[in-house]
Amino acid sequence: MSDSKPNKSRRVREALAVPDDATVVSAAEFKAHCLHLMDQVRQERSEVIVTKYGRPVAKLVPYEEEPVSPFGWLRGTVTIHGDIIGPTGEVWEADE
Repeated sequence: MSDSKPNKSRRVREALAVPDDATVVSAAEFKAHCLHLMDQVRQERSEVIVTKYGRPVAKLVPYEEEPVSPFGWLRGTVTIHGDIIGPTGEVWEADE
């Protein structure tokens, strides 16, 4: 993204304490390049701050997927038929 007004962008960046890897764009520029900016955020893991009249109105950040817990993910998939604890009636060699 080429910044047509570097002084304004610098002032916004300084006023907001914007991280160095973040990109500051106007709402009009965001509207024109939305899909490109979304791809940039995903690939570079960076942030985009959208401004309107020089004031921040939104921040586009990479989506963080929460890891799936190994506990409970099979809940509801096992069906119990009958008594699973009681004796089966089978004679085992270990019982002899």
